[in-house]
Amino acid sequence: MASVTYIDDSHAEVIDPPKNEETLDVTELVGEHIQHSPKPNVTSYGNVRELLECPVCLSAMYPPIHQCSNGHTLCSGCKPRVHNRCPTCRHELGNIRCLALEKVAASLELPCKYQNFGCLGIYPYYCKLKHESQCQYRPYTCPYAGSECTVAGDIPYLVNHLKDDHKVDMHNGSTFNHRYVKSNPHEVENATWMLTVFSCFGQYFCLHFEAFQLGMAPVYIAFLRFMGDDAEAKNYSYSLEVGGTGRKMIWQGVPRSIRDSHRKVRDSYDGLIIQRNMALFFSGGDRKELKLRVTGRIWKEQ
Repeated sequence: MASVTYIDDSHAEVIDPPKNEETLDVTELVGEHIQHSPKPNVTSYGNVRELLECPVCLSAMYPPIHQCSNGHTLCSGCKPRVHNRCPTCRHELGNIRCLALEKVAASLELPCKYQNFGCLGIYPYYCKLKHESQCQYRPYTCPYAGSECTVAGDIPYLVNHLKDDHKVDMHNGSTFNHRYVKSNPHEVENATWMLTVFSCFGQYFCLHFEAFQLGMAPVYIAFLRFMGDDAEAKNYSYSLEVGGTGRKMIWQGVPRSIRDSHRKVRDSYDGLIIQRNMALFFSGGDRKELKLRVTGRIWKEQ
């Protein structure tokens, strides 16, 4: 499946519209989908949208929008970066605010930048950025934890990406039985085992297992992530079990959405945590080799 290219302006600050009697009050529409067909004049704002692009960072400008004495505009975030000099004509910027452009922006209604991913909403200019930060159609980032992968896309695209590019193990079914082996576990302070993806209930789940430091103690952690939004993830539960020599540990929880980064889930300890000494005890033998068997299942809540 081909990826869809989009412009990421998520680093821009979400700022409320200017408050005066002459501008449109659009704050009540934040996050609300306007239920009507796109207006004919929505696509005629191309030139105005170009005017609202900061010449330095190329992001959309939000109040306060600054201008020099010649009328060249600049966003508030870039003003300190240019040392109070207009990047277009080099005149001193001063503290002139372009209220006219701010008022024009308040009259705009624009499609969500994720329309190619399925979002059909049309939003007021000053509400669009906030909507996009929580749009249910915004692409997911790759959940692979073994590298800093920057690939993003919808779930079907990411599933193919994990299989083809990361060579991730793909399994069908809601139960699993995995074995993790390491010949020199005492040398492992930070290690990530190969991600495993499970397909069940028409959804995809990612099983993570890794070693890391919890304070001064070396530990292992296993947890499950859901390839979808958090609201959907809460419809499922899972259990993990590890043991040996007549003992076992059991964890039960709710899979975390891949909207939450792998590191965020790990650092919140939301999973089955096994101290290294206990892991080696479960491994049996002379405790010089890690041989952990993790079993588990996934089920859908009624």
